[in-house]
Amino acid sequence: MTHEEIIAAIPHREPFLLIDEVIERSERRIVCRKTWRPEEWFYAGHYPGFPVTPGVLLCEAAMQAGAVLVVPQLPKDGRMPVVARMQDVRFKRMVKPGETVLLEVEITDRLQDAFYMRARVTCENQLAVRFDFTATLAPVASFS
Repeated sequence: MTHEEIIAAIPHREPFLLIDEVIERSERRIVCRKTWRPEEWFYAGHYPGFPVTPGVLLCEAAMQAGAVLVVPQLPKDGRMPVVARMQDVRFKRMVKPGETVLLEVEITDRLQDAFYMRARVTCENQLAVRFDFTATLAPVASFS
């Protein structure tokens, strides 16, 4: 998927669009890439002198990848996936400015409008964070 297709799929925009590209996608799984640029807005205040990518942003990036994954499976009724639950979040490795992560998300189950997903964020072939999350559908104003 191109950057334009990602923007067409989900309502997130700069500076909060946290996916650079989709490198693999099937009906139940997606792999995306994100490079954390040293000039990102949050590094100046998140551990000044020792900048670290906030764990919550690593999770958000993976959840955005999950949204891109499920959007083609949704009815065209103005609803978008929003996170309803996160569980078993495990942070394993710090991600520094300039590093690139792979965001791997798979659908583990679906019950009507609820998508159950598992996320893995890796950096240099090392696990940075893993967690399970659930997204459900909610009305979202037009974002195009």
